[in-house]
Amino acid sequence: MNSTWIILGATSSMARAFARAVAAEGSAVLLAGRDQAELAALAGDCVLRGARLAEALEFDARKPKGFAALIERMAEEEGELNAAVFVGSMPEQAAIDADPALIDGVVTDSHTGPARFLQMLAPLIEERGGGTVVGVGSVAGDRGRIGNYVYGSAKAGFATYLSGLRNRLTRAGGHVVTVKPGFVDTAMTWGLPGMFLVASPEAVAADILKAVRKKRNVIYTPFFWRYIMLIIRHVPEFIFKKLSI
Repeated sequence: MNSTWIILGATSSMARAFARAVAAEGSAVLLAGRDQAELAALAGDCVLRGARLAEALEFDARKPKGFAALIERMAEEEGELNAAVFVGSMPEQAAIDADPALIDGVVTDSHTGPARFLQMLAPLIEERGGGTVVGVGSVAGDRGRIGNYVYGSAKAGFATYLSGLRNRLTRAGGHVVTVKPGFVDTAMTWGLPGMFLVASPEAVAADILKAVRKKRNVIYTPFFWRYIMLIIRHVPEFIFKKLSI
Protein backbone atom coordinates (compact mmCIF):
# COMPACT_ATOMS: atom_id res chain seq x y z
CA MET A 1 0.00 0.00 0.00
CA ASN A 2 1.18 3.50 -0.80
CA SER A 3 2.00 5.43 2.35
CA THR A 4 2.32 9.20 2.68
CA TRP A 5 3.65 11.03 5.72
CA ILE A 6 3.21 14.74 6.32
CA ILE A 7 5.80 15.86 8.86
CA LEU A 8 5.09 19.13 10.64
CA GLY A 9 8.12 20.97 11.94
CA ALA A 10 10.26 18.89 9.61
CA THR A 11 13.51 20.82 10.11
CA SER A 12 13.84 19.86 13.78
CA SER A 13 16.49 17.25 14.56
CA MET A 14 13.98 14.55 15.56
CA ALA A 15 11.79 15.25 12.53
CA ARG A 16 14.76 15.04 10.15
CA ALA A 17 15.71 11.65 11.56
CA PHE A 18 12.12 10.42 11.31
CA ALA A 19 11.75 11.71 7.74
CA ARG A 20 14.88 9.86 6.66
CA ALA A 21 13.64 6.68 8.34
CA VAL A 22 10.24 6.63 6.61
CA ALA A 23 11.87 7.67 3.32
CA ALA A 24 14.08 4.58 3.53
CA GLU A 25 10.88 2.52 3.68
CA GLY A 26 9.71 4.02 0.38
CA SER A 27 7.02 6.30 1.76
CA ALA A 28 6.17 9.67 0.26
CA VAL A 29 7.17 12.51 2.59
CA LEU A 30 5.58 15.95 2.67
CA LEU A 31 7.99 18.09 4.67
CA ALA A 32 6.20 21.03 6.24
CA GLY A 33 7.78 23.95 8.04
CA ARG A 34 8.92 27.54 7.77
CA ASP A 35 12.46 27.27 6.35
CA GLN A 36 11.85 26.32 2.73
CA ALA A 37 15.54 26.17 1.80
CA GLU A 38 16.29 23.65 4.54
CA LEU A 39 13.16 21.67 3.70
CA ALA A 40 14.13 21.51 0.02
CA ALA A 41 17.56 20.15 0.95
CA LEU A 42 15.96 17.57 3.24
CA ALA A 43 13.55 16.57 0.46
CA GLY A 44 16.49 15.86 -1.82
CA ASP A 45 18.11 13.76 0.88
CA CYS A 46 14.88 11.79 1.39
CA VAL A 47 14.63 11.00 -2.34
CA LEU A 48 18.18 9.66 -2.31
CA ARG A 49 17.26 7.46 0.65
CA GLY A 50 14.35 5.90 -1.22
CA ALA A 51 11.32 8.13 -0.74
CA ARG A 52 8.65 7.60 -3.39
CA LEU A 53 8.12 11.37 -3.32
CA ALA A 54 9.47 14.24 -1.23
CA GLU A 55 8.19 17.81 -1.22
CA ALA A 56 8.83 20.94 0.83
CA LEU A 57 5.65 22.69 1.98
CA GLU A 58 4.90 25.84 3.94
CA PHE A 59 3.62 25.37 7.50
CA ASP A 60 3.45 27.79 10.41
CA ALA A 61 1.45 26.78 13.47
CA ARG A 62 0.60 30.45 14.02
CA LYS A 63 -0.89 30.86 10.52
CA PRO A 64 -3.87 28.49 10.33
CA LYS A 65 -5.08 29.99 7.05
CA GLY A 66 -2.43 27.87 5.34
CA PHE A 67 -3.61 24.56 6.80
CA ALA A 68 -6.34 23.89 4.23
CA ALA A 69 -3.83 23.87 1.37
CA LEU A 70 -1.80 21.17 3.14
CA ILE A 71 -4.90 19.03 3.69
CA GLU A 72 -5.80 19.39 0.01
CA ARG A 73 -2.27 18.36 -0.98
CA MET A 74 -2.49 15.26 1.19
CA ALA A 75 -5.83 14.33 -0.34
CA GLU A 76 -4.15 14.17 -3.75
CA GLU A 77 -2.08 11.17 -2.63
CA GLU A 78 -3.54 7.69 -2.86
CA GLY A 79 -3.35 5.11 -0.10
CA GLU A 80 -2.68 5.55 3.59
CA LEU A 81 -2.25 9.08 4.95
CA ASN A 82 -0.17 9.66 8.07
CA ALA A 83 0.98 12.69 10.04
CA ALA A 84 3.85 13.26 12.44
CA VAL A 85 3.88 16.42 14.56
CA PHE A 86 7.23 17.67 15.82
CA VAL A 87 6.19 21.31 16.26
CA GLY A 88 6.84 23.21 19.46
CA SER A 89 8.67 26.13 21.03
CA MET A 90 10.24 26.47 24.46
CA PRO A 91 11.51 29.90 25.48
CA GLU A 92 13.29 30.01 28.80
CA GLN A 93 10.84 30.25 31.68
CA ALA A 94 12.65 33.37 32.88
CA ALA A 95 11.89 35.06 29.56
CA ILE A 96 8.22 34.17 29.91
CA ASP A 97 8.20 35.45 33.48
CA ALA A 98 9.52 38.77 32.17
CA ASP A 99 7.10 38.86 29.23
CA PRO A 100 3.91 36.81 29.77
CA ALA A 101 2.84 37.61 26.20
CA LEU A 102 5.24 34.86 25.11
CA ILE A 103 2.77 32.30 26.47
CA ASP A 104 0.54 32.72 23.43
CA GLY A 105 3.25 31.59 21.03
CA VAL A 106 4.28 28.63 23.17
CA VAL A 107 0.71 27.35 23.43
CA THR A 108 0.04 27.88 19.71
CA ASP A 109 3.25 26.17 18.60
CA SER A 110 3.08 23.30 21.05
CA HIS A 111 -0.65 22.61 21.28
CA THR A 112 -3.41 24.56 19.59
CA GLY A 113 -1.79 24.99 16.17
CA PRO A 114 -0.98 21.30 15.67
CA ALA A 115 -4.33 20.28 17.20
CA ARG A 116 -6.19 22.51 14.77
CA PHE A 117 -4.34 20.96 11.83
CA LEU A 118 -5.02 17.41 13.04
CA GLN A 119 -8.68 18.25 13.58
CA MET A 120 -8.87 19.19 9.91
CA LEU A 121 -6.99 16.05 8.88
CA ALA A 122 -9.06 13.61 10.94
CA PRO A 123 -12.02 13.35 8.50
CA LEU A 124 -9.62 12.44 5.68
CA ILE A 125 -8.06 9.64 7.75
CA GLU A 126 -11.53 8.39 8.63
CA GLU A 127 -12.55 8.47 4.98
CA ARG A 128 -9.51 6.35 4.01
CA GLY A 129 -10.25 3.84 6.77
CA GLY A 130 -6.78 3.97 8.28
CA GLY A 131 -3.66 6.00 8.90
CA THR A 132 -1.45 6.98 11.81
CA VAL A 133 -0.91 10.21 13.69
CA VAL A 134 2.31 10.61 15.67
CA GLY A 135 2.12 13.44 18.17
CA VAL A 136 5.36 14.41 19.87
CA GLY A 137 4.80 15.76 23.34
CA SER A 138 7.32 15.83 26.18
CA VAL A 139 8.00 14.41 29.61
CA ALA A 140 7.66 18.05 30.67
CA GLY A 141 3.90 17.62 30.29
CA ASP A 142 3.70 14.99 33.03
CA ARG A 143 4.09 17.47 35.87
CA GLY A 144 4.47 21.22 36.17
CA ARG A 145 8.03 22.11 37.12
CA ILE A 146 9.33 25.54 38.06
CA GLY A 147 11.83 25.49 35.20
CA ASN A 148 9.39 25.13 32.28
CA TYR A 149 5.80 24.95 33.46
CA VAL A 150 4.37 26.99 30.57
CA TYR A 151 5.88 24.69 27.96
CA GLY A 152 4.94 21.69 30.08
CA SER A 153 1.32 22.81 30.34
CA ALA A 154 1.09 23.21 26.55
CA LYS A 155 2.48 19.72 25.98
CA ALA A 156 0.15 18.30 28.65
CA GLY A 157 -2.79 19.81 26.81
CA PHE A 158 -1.57 18.38 23.51
CA ALA A 159 -1.23 14.91 25.07
CA THR A 160 -4.83 15.10 26.28
CA TYR A 161 -5.96 16.16 22.81
CA LEU A 162 -4.08 13.21 21.26
CA SER A 163 -5.78 10.83 23.70
CA GLY A 164 -9.19 12.01 22.54
CA LEU A 165 -8.17 11.90 18.88
CA ARG A 166 -6.94 8.33 19.38
CA ASN A 167 -10.36 7.44 20.78
CA ARG A 168 -12.00 8.94 17.71
CA LEU A 169 -9.75 7.56 14.96
CA THR A 170 -9.61 4.05 16.40
CA ARG A 171 -13.27 3.69 15.44
CA ALA A 172 -12.38 4.24 11.78
CA GLY A 173 -9.26 2.04 11.66
CA GLY A 174 -6.78 4.82 12.37
CA HIS A 175 -4.32 5.12 15.22
CA VAL A 176 -2.59 7.81 17.29
CA VAL A 177 0.78 7.41 18.98
CA THR A 178 1.68 9.88 21.72
CA VAL A 179 5.44 10.26 22.06
CA LYS A 180 7.02 11.66 25.22
CA PRO A 181 10.73 12.22 24.69
CA GLY A 182 13.09 12.90 27.54
CA PHE A 183 16.25 14.89 26.87
CA VAL A 184 17.14 14.71 23.17
CA ASP A 185 20.11 16.25 21.41
CA THR A 186 18.24 19.03 19.58
CA ALA A 187 18.44 22.79 19.12
CA MET A 188 15.79 23.16 21.84
CA THR A 189 18.04 21.56 24.47
CA TRP A 190 21.49 22.80 23.46
CA GLY A 191 23.17 24.63 26.32
CA LEU A 192 20.45 23.93 28.89
CA PRO A 193 21.74 23.21 32.40
CA GLY A 194 21.06 19.92 34.16
CA MET A 195 20.97 17.77 31.04
CA PHE A 196 21.60 14.04 31.50
CA LEU A 197 20.94 10.78 29.64
CA VAL A 198 20.61 12.68 26.35
CA ALA A 199 19.34 10.57 23.43
CA SER A 200 20.17 10.98 19.76
CA PRO A 201 17.42 12.04 17.32
CA GLU A 202 18.05 8.83 15.36
CA ALA A 203 17.35 6.68 18.42
CA VAL A 204 14.12 8.56 19.08
CA ALA A 205 13.04 8.15 15.44
CA ALA A 206 13.68 4.40 15.65
CA ASP A 207 11.55 4.19 18.80
CA ILE A 208 8.74 6.09 17.11
CA LEU A 209 8.74 3.83 14.05
CA LYS A 210 8.67 0.76 16.27
CA ALA A 211 5.70 2.22 18.15
CA VAL A 212 3.88 2.92 14.87
CA ARG A 213 4.35 -0.66 13.70
CA LYS A 214 3.18 -2.10 17.02
CA LYS A 215 0.32 0.41 17.34
CA ARG A 216 1.48 1.57 20.74
CA ASN A 217 -0.63 4.25 22.39
CA VAL A 218 1.87 6.18 24.51
CA ILE A 219 5.63 5.78 24.56
CA TYR A 220 8.46 7.38 26.47
CA THR A 221 11.76 7.60 24.64
CA PRO A 222 14.28 6.51 25.67
CA PHE A 223 12.19 3.90 27.53
CA PHE A 224 13.67 4.58 30.97
CA TRP A 225 11.96 7.98 31.10
CA ARG A 226 8.73 6.11 31.84
CA TYR A 227 10.21 5.10 35.20
CA ILE A 228 11.84 8.46 35.88
CA MET A 229 8.52 10.22 35.32
CA LEU A 230 6.63 7.61 37.35
CA ILE A 231 8.76 8.60 40.33
CA ILE A 232 8.39 12.33 39.65
CA ARG A 233 4.60 12.08 39.31
CA HIS A 234 4.34 10.33 42.67
CA VAL A 235 6.38 12.81 44.71
CA PRO A 236 3.86 14.35 47.15
CA GLU A 237 2.93 17.92 46.24
CA PHE A 238 4.01 19.32 49.59
CA ILE A 239 7.52 18.06 48.82
CA PHE A 240 7.49 18.62 45.07
CA LYS A 241 6.67 22.34 45.34
CA LYS A 242 9.91 22.86 47.26
CA LEU A 243 12.12 21.11 44.69
CA SER A 244 14.14 23.00 42.09
CA ILE A 245 13.76 20.62 39.16
